[in-house]
Amino acid sequence: MCGFKAHLHAIRPRRQRTFPSAEETLKHPAYPGTLWALEPHSHGKVSVAEGRGGPVGIAWEIHGQGPVKLVLIMGLAGVKTSWQRQTKYFGHDRADKYSVLIIDNRGMGGSDKPVGVYSTSGMALDAIEVIDHVGWKAERDINLVGISMGGMIAQEVAIRIPKRLQSLSLLCTSAKVQNTKGLWETVSDTMGMIIPKSMERSIVDTALRLFTPEWLIAPDDDILPEPGVTARCSPPPPEGGPTYRLFETNFQRFQAQELTKKTNPELYTTKMLMCQLAAAALHNKTDDQLREIADGVGSERIMIMHGKRDNMISFPNGERLIKVLKPGSVHIVDDMGHAPIIEKTQWFNSVLEEQLSMWTKPKEE
Repeated sequence: MCGFKAHLHAIRPRRQRTFPSAEETLKHPAYPGTLWALEPHSHGKVSVAEGRGGPVGIAWEIHGQGPVKLVLIMGLAGVKTSWQRQTKYFGHDRADKYSVLIIDNRGMGGSDKPVGVYSTSGMALDAIEVIDHVGWKAERDINLVGISMGGMIAQEVAIRIPKRLQSLSLLCTSAKVQNTKGLWETVSDTMGMIIPKSMERSIVDTALRLFTPEWLIAPDDDILPEPGVTARCSPPPPEGGPTYRLFETNFQRFQAQELTKKTNPELYTTKMLMCQLAAAALHNKTDDQLREIADGVGSERIMIMHGKRDNMISFPNGERLIKVLKPGSVHIVDDMGHAPIIEKTQWFNSVLEEQLSMWTKPKEE
C-alpha cells in the first residue's frame, strides 16, 4: 500500500494537468460513442427472487450464437456495458463460436433497485434464475467468469450448481476481504464523508484504486468496433460522427464510461452502491467451502487471476484462493491493478480464449 500512496502523492499535485476535467471529457468528440452500440442476439428482463424478498427484475443480454457459453458477472457498481470489450471480442467478432450472457446485478443498470442489505448469495441466486430462464441447464455447460464482487457472486453460484459449470474464472476477488484498504476506503468514502466528494473527484479516486498510474496516463489504445465491419454494431449517435473514436488517455475513457453511468440516476445511485457494498463487505467463504467448490467444479476447471498492484482487493486475497482452490490455471501479474478486463484487454481476452479452448475440448476416449 505504501507504493500506492507514493504514486498517489506524486500524481495528486499534477491532477489538473494529468487528468482532464469531467467537462472536458463530456465535450470530447469521442464521448458520444463511449458506449458501443453492440446489438444483442437476445435480451430481456426476468422476474426473480419470488419468496426471497422479490420479485426483482434482472436485466440480461446474450451476445453471440455459438456453442461455448460464457456467463460474465460484474463487480461493485458495474453494469453490463462494463464488459463491452469482452462482449465485442467473444459475442460479436466470434459470434459463431461463443454465446455471452451478461446481466446487471440487482441495484444497478437496467435491473430493479430494491433497498436493503444485499448479499452475494442472494445475487448468485438471481444469476442462477437468469441462467435457468435462458435455458442453459445442461451439465458442464457454463463458463462462469466473475470479477471483484462478481467473483464473490461466482463463488456462491459455484457452490450451488457446481456440476453445471464447465469452468470457473475468478478475477481479482476474495473469499473474504482482508489485508486490504481499497474496499474499506470505498465504504468510508460513501458512509463517512462530512463533505461529499464531487463526482469528478470520486471518479479520479476510484481510477487510482482500480488501475496503475502508468496505465491511466498512457494513450487510449482500445480496439474500437467498426460499424459495417463489426457484426451487429451500429454507429455512435449522430453527434459522435459515423465512427467510434479514441480518447486522449486510458483515464479519460474510464472517466467517460463512469460519467455515462453516474449522470444517469436510472442506472446508478449512491444508495444502491451502499446496498451492493454490504454484499461485498459481508461475503465470507471458509476454506472448507472453497474446497467444496474445488471438488464440485474440479480444480482443473478453475482459473484465478490477480494483479500484485491491486489497490481495491489486495493480492493476499488472491493468494488465499490459490492456496485453497489449487486451480489448474493461475495468472499473477506484477504490473496489473484490479481490472484486467480493461487494463489488459487484449491479453485477458486471449488468455480466456485459450483457456476456453482447453476447457471445452472433448475428452479423448
